Amino acid sequence: MTTKELLYVEDALGHEQYFQTQCEQTAQQIQDGELKSLAQQMQQKHQEIFKNFYSLL
Repeated sequence: MTTKELLYVEDALGHEQYFQTQCEQTAQQIQDGELKSLAQQMQQKHQEIFKNFYSLL
């Protein structure tokens, strides 16, 4: 993997961590059960994406 490719992967990891954190914080604040569930699903999806990017390293 080139240095440039590695930087792209590191950047993507940072973005996925940010999205995961934002979804988690949003889910904690939502009262509506259906919306809360959707935010939690989005958090899990970003966690999966993070793991996939991380496995490239």
